[in-house]
Amino acid sequence: MNNGQKKGIAAALVGLGAGAFAWWQYKRMSPEQRQKLKSKVSEAGDSIKDTARNVESSISEKYDQLKTTTKGKVDDIKN
Repeated sequence: MNNGQKKGIAAALVGLGAGAFAWWQYKRMSPEQRQKLKSKVSEAGDSIKDTARNVESSISEKYDQLKTTTKGKVDDIKN
């Protein structure tokens, strides 16, 4: 086994251990704490989605501006 494989296995085991610990902690939470956690995760997901939409919109606007500018310059060169 080379060094990269050892690191990969170690990372997988650490991830598995962290996941098991998180599951155990979640199972020990009260229903109120679980609902609070679910709300936080939902809010974080909504925030990420909004950011992705904003980035997509911004990129689309920049692309349209670039396309219009390029078309105008090409037309100027043709004439």
